[in-house]
Amino acid sequence: MDNSSTSYRSPSGQPTQRPLNLPQSRSSESQNFAIDEDNTSPSIDQNVSRSRPCDACRKRKSRCVVNDGASKCVLCDFHNQRCTYVEVPQSRKRKSVNLEEDVRSIKIRSPGVESQRRFSQNHLPPKNSKPPADDYASFKGPSLLKKTLGLQRHRHGLYVGSSCEHEPALIRLSSIAEGIFENGPHSFRHVSERDSFLMQPDEGTQQYDEEAEDLDAIEAIVSPHGRALINLYFRIVHPSFPILHKKVYLEKYERTHREFSPAILAAVYILALNFWNYSSELASLRKPDVVALEKLARKTLGYVINRPKISTVEAGLLLLQTPKSDSWSLIAQMVAVGQDLGLHLDCSSWKVPSWERGLRKRLAWALYMQDTWASLVHGRPSHIAHSDWAVKELTERDFPESAADEDNEEGSTEVEKGRQLFCHMVSLAWILSDILQSLYSVRAEQQIRDVGLDATRFVLSKAKPLQIRLREWYTNLPEILNMEDVKVRKLSSTGYLHLAYFASEITLHRRILRTLPICNDPQLLEICRTAAKTRLISAMGFVNRLKPEHLQSFWYFASKFNFALIGIFQSLLCVTSQSKEEAQFYLTRIDEYRWTLRVSSKSAEFLEQSMAAMDRSAKDLKTVCLDESRYTPREVDSGTVPSYEQSVAASYDDDHEPLQDPQPSEETMQSYFDQCPDENFTIPDAFSSLQDKETTLWDWDKNAYRDPDAHTRHEHSDERV
Repeated sequence: MDNSSTSYRSPSGQPTQRPLNLPQSRSSESQNFAIDEDNTSPSIDQNVSRSRPCDACRKRKSRCVVNDGASKCVLCDFHNQRCTYVEVPQSRKRKSVNLEEDVRSIKIRSPGVESQRRFSQNHLPPKNSKPPADDYASFKGPSLLKKTLGLQRHRHGLYVGSSCEHEPALIRLSSIAEGIFENGPHSFRHVSERDSFLMQPDEGTQQYDEEAEDLDAIEAIVSPHGRALINLYFRIVHPSFPILHKKVYLEKYERTHREFSPAILAAVYILALNFWNYSSELASLRKPDVVALEKLARKTLGYVINRPKISTVEAGLLLLQTPKSDSWSLIAQMVAVGQDLGLHLDCSSWKVPSWERGLRKRLAWALYMQDTWASLVHGRPSHIAHSDWAVKELTERDFPESAADEDNEEGSTEVEKGRQLFCHMVSLAWILSDILQSLYSVRAEQQIRDVGLDATRFVLSKAKPLQIRLREWYTNLPEILNMEDVKVRKLSSTGYLHLAYFASEITLHRRILRTLPICNDPQLLEICRTAAKTRLISAMGFVNRLKPEHLQSFWYFASKFNFALIGIFQSLLCVTSQSKEEAQFYLTRIDEYRWTLRVSSKSAEFLEQSMAAMDRSAKDLKTVCLDESRYTPREVDSGTVPSYEQSVAASYDDDHEPLQDPQPSEETMQSYFDQCPDENFTIPDAFSSLQDKETTLWDWDKNAYRDPDAHTRHEHSDERV
């Protein structure tokens, strides 16, 4: 027998090799025992009798000892009975596809306690068990991983900040050659004239010695479907969220799964499992237990944060895309790890492989997007300050794949469309960041409170340039990102981009609506509410037009909130209604929208979470909004600011019909359109455009979504599922 490995059988029944350094649950002699093909009796010979207990000892559950030259075991000889090997050993009750049992077979130690984890022989990974490459810098043969900064094995680099204990002028005295790693611990690597990294060994960090066992446990969970799941990930998820380098990932996996960080290996599998039925190879098979895989992914991610690498941020971002993994604290950790890796810096001239520079830029912007959208979702201040962000804009050179690399298999995602989608999502996140900073930050909220009754005009003055930027962003979208641009038998993630645009628009209007209860200008109030209503109907029309190709594709993590935000915006319009009739109008729209989400959730399960968020936000909404006592006109005391509830009907005229075309004066209109960039635009034009209910307060773009009948077509929405 080969000393380096031991033969065993995988869950699929195929012989493979057991890695030498894995703990074995049975002695090596016991593996010489084999069941005959008829599955009834074993081969009876002296070797067999020494490799397994006899029938009597098995029943007693006693140790079976056979002395050299003896024909019976010690106990059978003592009891003067036959020593037979006829009965077939009962198979284990555990199944290789029962992943909860796999996880239970691993006793996870507490910090400082000796590990007691043991793998069952039946659940070892069936392939990729050869030793991983130890040092990519000295790797023999071709490899993309030579001389990388953030993807090395057994060591990690920490960015040396200008104010830390390592004085840049002093570490420059080091004689390290450019691009060459020192083998000793705590060496420095200079990547540019200004930027350096402190290189430290992974050894000694938390759970480092057990990383191989974690990797084998993860691979065992999905075995023998690991490669098929990776192909599925790069077909569907990666084109629309390109934060990995496909060739680098596949190069590693072809050698062994042990070259990865456990968290990134698990994260790719978890996202791929969402599209299990889109693989002809996997669709008819039993799906592995995602819950067990997620437990290992989160556990191992907590360990690798202490030895940060590019794969650490990649794993964190991928796990945050799963429907139930949204975590503000995890995002904070990923931003911190990204700063450790220098992702917030301009790496354009760094002495690292060009593909790594592109990967760093994509990953940096993905981190920025995650932080910005999470700031909106959680209502928290952003972790990233623009004053400390030097990453250059993405270009085509930063994306290694092109249309030529596209997979033609049914259900794949278009590579070129995904690249454009990612870039425009980044630029939209930058605008959203400014919206949150200008209108929702602690300082902005205080400024709005300070202006008192002029809050509406103050917010509009701050919102106007942001609205112009949103309109320009939408106008500049390429045709390939049009919602109607869907190819036959191809999935399309453009839905999450357009939904993000509507969420950004609603975020602007939402802040304006909050100021209306203290607005003492009835005409201005009506203008703002009409604009908000129009934007709501446009957003509902967009959701109604989603196709199965959109719904079943990859959706960005914030999408579940963005869908809910449309319903929350409806509720806000309802609770601030000026009459019972207007409130009833919005209650009807809410019911229609929930129905649309319900039938769509058959294709996109995460929409169930969106509906749950809507319900939590609008508890008792119907009872409150249909209470006629809310709509009694009240006078507004110019010397005080009424409460939100007390001022819902402020400045409301008894003779005014709700949601009728506003009739503001030209002077009032001028205060809202004085910053309009169109030199040919006149107040009468603005006045006439507002007579059209399909035109928002600022947006006169003829290409914008307008569907006045969207709310009447909900009964047919299930036809597209």
